[in-house]
Amino acid sequence: MAEQLAMISKEHGGIVRFIQVSALGASASSPSRLLRAKAAGEESVLKEFPEATIMRPATLIGTEDRILNRWAMYAKNWGFLPLFGGGSTKFQPVYVVDVAAAIVNSLKDDGTSMGKTYELGGPDIYTVHDLAEMMFETIREYPRYVNIPFPIAKAMASPREMLLNKVPFPLPTPSIFNLDHIKALTVDNLVSENALSFADLEIKPHKLKGYPTEFLVCYRKGGPSFGSTVSEKMGSADVAPRF
Repeated sequence: MAEQLAMISKEHGGIVRFIQVSALGASASSPSRLLRAKAAGEESVLKEFPEATIMRPATLIGTEDRILNRWAMYAKNWGFLPLFGGGSTKFQPVYVVDVAAAIVNSLKDDGTSMGKTYELGGPDIYTVHDLAEMMFETIREYPRYVNIPFPIAKAMASPREMLLNKVPFPLPTPSIFNLDHIKALTVDNLVSENALSFADLEIKPHKLKGYPTEFLVCYRKGGPSFGSTVSEKMGSADVAPRF
């Protein structure tokens, strides 16, 4: 589909800019089928439309994201969150609004971004465990984890994959125990040292703690104002009581 869109755009003759949104870590040698497909998409687009701009955003964080929402729902339903490989995988989640701004800025420039690839990662490097801690703090729940080594996680997720091509009906896609997602987590996913990034598009990405993750308050069991975090309690202790 990506190749066909690029080919049609090129043949049209009046289309000057083509933005292909890929994914950070896209590589033909990735253990993840998704990231291998992203790399193939990039290659096919550039073959048909060499002037295309490739955007490789890291894991997107925002109101309807597919990571913090899933974690919060799983933690609320089951009382814990599984951590594959101890949650030690490093990545650079990014606020979705910053990625949108990067795309807009690339379209507004004088053509300097044409034919280039940008890796769009957030300003901070997290481990999966670090981000999960932020999630638990925001929803004001005590963090509970179950460490699942990668070999065991892959074994638990494999039966669905083996059945996919053998049953005549679609199988539900698991939100947590997804084999391709587990394989992707076996490798750190960080912005390359010399890659073009937000700075080259004159954007300073937001830190995640605070407004970008504020949507998680909807998961607080007593409502948005329920409870308080440890940091909030310590902050209130510094305020002198009023009589």
